[in-house]
Amino acid sequence: MTDDLLARHQAVLPSWVTTYYGAEAIELVSGSGRRVTDNSGKSYLDFFGGVLTNMLGYDVAEVREAVERQLATGIVHSSTLYLIRNQVELAEKIARVSGIADARVFFANSGTEANEAALMFATNHRRSSQILAIRNSYHGRTFAAMAVTGHRSWSASGLSPVQVSWLHSGDRLRGRLKGLSDADHIDAAVEDLREVLATTTAGDVAALIAEPVQGVGGFVRAPDGLLGALQKELDNHGILFIADEVQTGWGRTGEHFWGYQAQEVRPDLITFAKGIGNGFALGGVVGRAELINAVPQISFSTFGGNPLATAAGNAVLDYVLDHDLQANAKRTGDILLSGLRELAAETPALAEVRGRGLMIACEFCRPGTTEPDPVVTLRVTDECRRRGLLVGKGGLYGNVVRMGPPLTLTEDEAREGLAILAEAIRAVR
Repeated sequence: MTDDLLARHQAVLPSWVTTYYGAEAIELVSGSGRRVTDNSGKSYLDFFGGVLTNMLGYDVAEVREAVERQLATGIVHSSTLYLIRNQVELAEKIARVSGIADARVFFANSGTEANEAALMFATNHRRSSQILAIRNSYHGRTFAAMAVTGHRSWSASGLSPVQVSWLHSGDRLRGRLKGLSDADHIDAAVEDLREVLATTTAGDVAALIAEPVQGVGGFVRAPDGLLGALQKELDNHGILFIADEVQTGWGRTGEHFWGYQAQEVRPDLITFAKGIGNGFALGGVVGRAELINAVPQISFSTFGGNPLATAAGNAVLDYVLDHDLQANAKRTGDILLSGLRELAAETPALAEVRGRGLMIACEFCRPGTTEPDPVVTLRVTDECRRRGLLVGKGGLYGNVVRMGPPLTLTEDEAREGLAILAEAIRAVR
């Protein structure tokens, strides 16, 4: 880095704001389509999309033009004390696609803020601060969102504004429910929920919050229908269900528009963010009117749903629907998943390939065991970078390569990225 930007970063930003690639950290200076370029002129195929945020890729004309039209008005911010046409139009579209009848939409700036708001709606409605959450989950970095995050690497405080009881994750590789058939896994999870409700709660739990696919946790996915089975028990107690769709929404999983739709569950509240802004700060909650309207005092978000971000959001959602990116995610995701599973058959260290649509993970363990191997994982991500492919890293033990390419990924780009990833894994092996 010619001006030692890394040293300047380390001198003024907190030590816990880390960067990928250690001393070889890169600065991205331009992007187009699914490719980005660093300040040395090296180009990369981006399979991580700003942590699944650049959902359409880079320099998308429809989004750029929508934002430029709003900028040309001179109104970047007005606050919700005034009507915002872009906000109303986007809320109408999200309410329509949510699957929730008589829905209301509250806009925030991020997935963290969205989850914080959803927890506030649920606890306020139920008059209870008790929450059910899932082990290995990630819901954000603010006080309540962090409290319901079941991933120690992201738990920056042991303090909490809510009382949390934990349910088992859908991990098939390790843990108490590993190795079970889908049906047995679901039965065991329901029994676990009943025991938790009977033993670790006061009986008036507000809500269960769950990711249909655990993002930061390494794209861990429970058996289809598990959340629906849990909801049957929740309904016996009046407990609400919050679907955290920050990473799984907008067609990313390919087979469904929302991740919850594979789970036979009816969310009371859905949180969203990341991809809907394609890089602009935009998140929110869509849910049943009686829950979101139940806030007892006047409130708003200063920047949430601002004219600029919602101009982008409208263009993004229109693009997703007009170009059927859900189907494209299924098509290109199948190319990647089938190729990676073939690779796993010849790679003992590649313990599991999992995912759905363009939400794909490779978990690395010491050969013949389920002992996580974060060293090999780090080397694979480095080898990918050297060969021109950007991927993410995650999982409870830091041993999972995560991929969430833009939903506009072409079949040729899917094969190109697959070839680079295979070269990287073989080089490390």
